[in-house]
Amino acid sequence: MTITQLQYVLAVAEYKNFTLAAEKSFVTQPTLSMQVQKLEDELDVLIFDRGKKPIAITEVGKKIVAQAKNIVNEANRIKDVVDQEKGFIGGDFTLGIIPTVMPTLLPMFLKSFITKYPKVNLIIKEQNTESLIRNLQDGHLDAAIAATPLETEYIRERPLYYEPFVGYVPDNHRLAKMENITPEDLEINDVLLLRDGHCFRDGIINLCKAPQDFENANFQLQSGSFETLVNLADEGLGMTLLPFLNTLVLDERKKKNLRYFEKPSPAREVSLIYHKSELKIQITEALKDVISGIVRGAIAFQDVKIISPLSKK
Repeated sequence: MTITQLQYVLAVAEYKNFTLAAEKSFVTQPTLSMQVQKLEDELDVLIFDRGKKPIAITEVGKKIVAQAKNIVNEANRIKDVVDQEKGFIGGDFTLGIIPTVMPTLLPMFLKSFITKYPKVNLIIKEQNTESLIRNLQDGHLDAAIAATPLETEYIRERPLYYEPFVGYVPDNHRLAKMENITPEDLEINDVLLLRDGHCFRDGIINLCKAPQDFENANFQLQSGSFETLVNLADEGLGMTLLPFLNTLVLDERKKKNLRYFEKPSPAREVSLIYHKSELKIQITEALKDVISGIVRGAIAFQDVKIISPLSKK
């Protein structure tokens, strides 16, 4: 039994296809199939039922796959131990970021990070929260940046900052003459929201104490763009809420439409999350230090109330 054989087993278990597993493992399909077969022969069990399409994992195979994940993770930790002992911060590091954070946060820290840690090959992927959690579990991401809490057993959460919600209220809106607003002023059918699947949308729904499955009475909007929401608000279709960092890039004319909440301001917690196995933890810590140091200067709000992205149902 070898670590390589276990890695091939994990690839087949994930992709349910020997050809695709071989492609993702950068080996030929006959090589991968032969190594998986050798492991099955050694253990005298079938890990995969090849008679089904897609390939199915046998009952004993499920137990072997679970144990293989632990063994491969622990094997990878050996290199981590050596890197940490040498004080080395480098190598490939795959970071996932949710769409409502990536456009504003990434330009703030990326140049500083790659300048400070030139030996790190940072691979950045924009994914929704559900995909981030799944890919952290499967080992396709080393860490991610998401709105928390997530309450996922195998994930650790390290808060980076607390980002207040800010109202964007056009001139013709009923709240336009108010200097500050409160959650009680909001009416969910009057608030333009991102499409379903965005945690910022879920946070606003929770802030308004609305059911997660509510429907807007006038139209259905499926957009992942805050810019679109602002433009629609300017057309008199309602108001919207923005994360604080998104308000910094608005032009001066649009900034006049911003309405801040009375304190404590509703806010989202944005965290660096990673698997509890803590692989490549030295790079994760370096990321946290760089991001926290930069964002701390941009967000001065202290008196906030965290609005969870989790459903209240």
